This record gives sequence, C-alpha cells and structure tokens, in this order.
Amino acid sequence: MQEHSMNFNIGAVDHSFADKIAQVIDGKTKPLGALGQLEALATAIAKVQLSAQTAEQPLAITKPSLFIFAGDHGVAAQGVSIAPSEVTGQMVANFASGGAAINVFCRQLGWQLQVVDAGILQQPDPQLHIIDQRLGDITQPLHLAPAMSLAQVEQGFSMAKKLVAVSKQSGSNLIAFGEMGIGNTTSASAIMSALMQLPATETVGKGTGVADDIVVKKQQVVTQALTLHKEKLNDPMQVLACLGGFEIVQITGAMLAAAEQNILIVVDGFICTAAAMLAYAINPKVRDYMIFAHCSGEQGHQKMLAWLAAKPLLDLGLRLGEGTGAALALPLIQAAVGFYNDMASFAQAEVTNVVDN
Repeated sequence: MQEHSMNFNIGAVDHSFADKIAQVIDGKTKPLGALGQLEALATAIAKVQLSAQTAEQPLAITKPSLFIFAGDHGVAAQGVSIAPSEVTGQMVANFASGGAAINVFCRQLGWQLQVVDAGILQQPDPQLHIIDQRLGDITQPLHLAPAMSLAQVEQGFSMAKKLVAVSKQSGSNLIAFGEMGIGNTTSASAIMSALMQLPATETVGKGTGVADDIVVKKQQVVTQALTLHKEKLNDPMQVLACLGGFEIVQITGAMLAAAEQNILIVVDGFICTAAAMLAYAINPKVRDYMIFAHCSGEQGHQKMLAWLAAKPLLDLGLRLGEGTGAALALPLIQAAVGFYNDMASFAQAEVTNVVDN
C-alpha cells in the first residue's frame, strides 16, 4: 500500500459504552428491541455523538446538508448509458433551478442542498448557484487509460475537505451525498470489481435502465479496464485514479473529511456506496460514521452493502441517484434521535417494566 500526501485523522468511534446506550434504549416504555432498526440507528448515532459520561444526554441532528457532486465520464462515449454526456450538464442546471426529484425531497424534508461541479463537459451558467470544484472537463475513458492522475485525486480530496469544513462551521453534523454523471454506474461497477475482486458479470447492472446489449457492452468495458490497470488495483487511491470519476473522487474525500470532523455520513445508492467502499479501504475507521440509506435497484448494490456489513434503512427499488435515497432517510434518522431523546423511561412514566423473555 502506498503512502499518499492526503491523510485523514479519523477518531475511532468508542464502542466501550454500548451497554450504557443499550440501558437508555431498553429503559424506554416499549418491549425490548421493539423499535427494531431504529434502535440500531440510535445506537450508531449515540456512539458518534456521545461518550461514556454523556450517554444519557440528548442526540441532535443539526442543519442536515446534502451535496450533489457532478462529473462527466470519458467512458460514456462507448454507449454504456441511455443518455449522452451533455445530459450531465443539463441535469446540473435542473438541480440548480430546483426542478429535480432531489430538490423536491430536500424542500419537503428540510435538507440544505448544494450542487458541486466536480468536472463536467458543459460549464454551467455562472448565474446558477453551483460550487466550482472542477478537476477537468471529463475523465479519460477508463478502459483505455487511467481516468485521471493521482494528482487530480489528491486535488479532489483537498477540495472536498474544505467543503466539509465550511459545512461544519455552518453547524451541520449530518451530511449526505448525491451524484450526477452519465456513465458513472460503469465506473462504480469497475471500482466494485476491483475492491471485491469480482468479475464484471457480477458487478455491472442496468444502471438507469439500459437494454441488455448495453449491459454486455458495459461488462466488456469494465473487464477491459480491470485488465488494463491490474497492476495498480491493490491501492485504493490508484483505483480512484484508474477507474473513478471526478464526482466519485470528491464524494470519497468528503466522506473521509466528514468522519474526521465527527459528522455523520448518509450513504446513498450504488455510486455513493462505491465511494464509501473506497473511503473504507483508505481508512476503515470511517465505517462507524456511516448510515446506509437504502438498497437500490442496481444489481450489485446488495453485495456492496454486505461487503460493508451494512443494513440499509429503506428498500424502495430506487435507481435514480442524485442522493434521492439518502434524502428520504432523514425522517427515520430524526425518528431515531427523537425516541432516544424524548421517549419516557419506565420509571418516568410509572409503567411496570415487562421485559419479554
């Protein structure tokens, strides 16, 4: 494993007071374990936000922030998607104008949404509120050359780190990520193949809904990329440089930076989970800061989640991207915080504690 200049100082989450958190949760006016996955979620949040001394203090979600990172992929020219690369820029303009599904969900649920140009072909209209963190116009086709240089990966990490620092200063302690980039399921499948050592047939799916012949083409492209870069794929930074996208690089860096700042991370679908896998490969401590929003309709996503030992909150058959699944998880995250903080204990409510055997 090579050493790289960008290091993230992530504090290990303290599991030593798990029994204190369990006492708080088990003392609530309900049968043991009756809130199911919400109890595991509250436990995970408490481990990040509290300590052995403060286990009975309230949890909080403040200024939840969602960043959509957009990047264009050279591999899109191979016909691996239902849309041409121009659509990335058009959708970015749609996000900035408030018209996409993610905008609707963010307005409805109370996310602060920001759109980041990580490197797209069509430079956005300067009138639109888009953060400029461009690493280039488009990546190289990953089956013919490295998608980008290691220097671009490190630059992307550095930019992402600053963005997360600004978010932390604004008072946010929960960050979700979405993505936009025509061709990025091909990149994510290649990353999954590299990290899990699986053939393309097990990692390539229909993406946004392509025909079977395009799936075969995607599998061929991914196989070619894995063969081309084989010597470098034991290092996660090289995996990013060879197989990643500008948006995937910055999401990976932002996840590591969020954990470093003690911020909870909400992981969206297939592309963002590829970034989460890379973040974990770079620094395994990041895993305890992650909340997995949903299992997507993309075929490889369940395998990715299993690799990360993750149990997602929702399973809605989503395959849109944009962070839509992450956005929809917020009410559940707030519910977990709410019951931990506000639900009466048996003693407070003067209810006889009947523990199920």
